[in-house]
Amino acid sequence: MNASVPPADFEGPGPAVRRQLAAFLRTLRDNGFSIGLAEASDAARVLTSGLAERPETLRMALRALFCARRSDLTRFDEIFKAFWLGRGVRQAVRVAGQPPRAPTLQRLFEASRGESGPTGMPDHTTRTESNADAFADGRGRKGGASAHQTLATKDLRNIADRVELEAAHALAERLARRMRARLTRRAHLRRSGRRLDLRRTIHRNISHGGDLIDLAWRRRKTKPLRLVILLDASGSMELYTSFFLRFVHGVASAFRHSEIFVFHTRLVHVSEAMRDRNVMRAVERLSLLVQGIGSGTRIGESLATFNRWHARRVLHSRSCVMIMSDGYDTGDPAVLEAAMRGLRRRCRRIVWLNPLIGWEGYVPTARGIQAALPYVDLFAPAHNLASLAALEPYLARI
Repeated sequence: MNASVPPADFEGPGPAVRRQLAAFLRTLRDNGFSIGLAEASDAARVLTSGLAERPETLRMALRALFCARRSDLTRFDEIFKAFWLGRGVRQAVRVAGQPPRAPTLQRLFEASRGESGPTGMPDHTTRTESNADAFADGRGRKGGASAHQTLATKDLRNIADRVELEAAHALAERLARRMRARLTRRAHLRRSGRRLDLRRTIHRNISHGGDLIDLAWRRRKTKPLRLVILLDASGSMELYTSFFLRFVHGVASAFRHSEIFVFHTRLVHVSEAMRDRNVMRAVERLSLLVQGIGSGTRIGESLATFNRWHARRVLHSRSCVMIMSDGYDTGDPAVLEAAMRGLRRRCRRIVWLNPLIGWEGYVPTARGIQAALPYVDLFAPAHNLASLAALEPYLARI
């Protein structure tokens, strides 16, 4: 269907339908769909045709129009049901004294034609948090243009809505992949050499009678940044573990130079499991590897195990060790301090991400974190996705 040049007799949808369609298109773009002007025009024609009389036929028509990849199909159905039918979206409270009322397609079309339907709906919709328009409009619970920003700054422990959970998980994985792409491009820009290799230059120019025509340059061999992530999966981290696992899965699947470890009372190497492209299968493999997950925390003993059995293999001069933990250690602080001291000698940077830093009034007074802090290069919050995104400039400078 080519809608770049609409027919002369084409009458677009009414104002209410246009607003709703614009909000729906913003929602799809925020979720990674590639939608241009031609697709938007085609969608407007679909909404004024007989296909829009039934939700199922409208869903199939818009699905064929907007889904260009196989991965788009499932996501589109979920977004369509949440947006147009209000399914899968948490029921909201009243706004401005009006009861929450979903703007059905029929009432929208009646409003766009200026007709007074059974409910007497005006030319605009009352915005409530359960309103489908609020799902994508900037003034609703999930802002259209600022939907990602709202989720990025929201504390992960306060995200309970299923739709928000899925969106936050997707954002965490995209953030990890974007971080990997930025760091990789930075490494490629360092290929040019600046030091003259005199021995090879002389050897190359023997055939020229000793005149230095063909120059040979030396440059330091560039080692890519290696991320080594140690994730605390104890009970005190339960509210954040699922999001950190999505972020770590994005790092492991997109960043070749990465190693992933999970610890609670013991340390487990899980890099191979987390590199599985299927997130659910990766989590299942992880659950088989990590027995006793959610129990107490022995950070010092886990780091000592890492130093003894893994550090020599996975660390080099451009390694950044990222510890994601709240710092609550049930072991001896002296063991943690010794392990941190040994780790400090083996890597370039140690970054400690603590979700509790984002809590109001938090002070790192626990004995374990006090023992570890002298050896930490960056002690940063990790309570929301924005705090994880703030790591990118720091890692790019290593």
